Amino acid sequence: MGYSRGGFGTKIHGAISGLGLPVRLHLTPGQAADVTQVAVLLDGLTPAAVLADRGYDSDAAVARIEGTGAEAVIPSKSNRVEPRPHDEDLYRHRAVGENFWSRIKQFRRVATRYDKTDECFMGFVTLASIMVMLR
Repeated sequence: MGYSRGGFGTKIHGAISGLGLPVRLHLTPGQAADVTQVAVLLDGLTPAAVLADRGYDSDAAVARIEGTGAEAVIPSKSNRVEPRPHDEDLYRHRAVGENFWSRIKQFRRVATRYDKTDECFMGFVTLASIMVMLR
């Protein structure tokens, strides 16, 4: 668990398939940056494209994604000096991943994080993901 001004917090990072099913889930402290988790999420995967939000926009992350042979479909941050182009039509499919997060947060225990340890919380996130896959 991470600690910030607002209290304890965590982030769930995930690699979601094109069908909206979780491929890999990873838990970090709340203050950890999203972009630092690209290597963990892509390790051993060979996707055709990686769709992510602006939090994953960095030269190192894009190089890591393109190093796997995938297309990086990440919009540029507003403070980037030279905005990178991205496929807007393909980026619209990011809603599939967002719908997964919406479904998993329907489980109250995931949305409010009642669990005190990372192991217990990640266990229930996994269980909730299985329930989403079974629907």
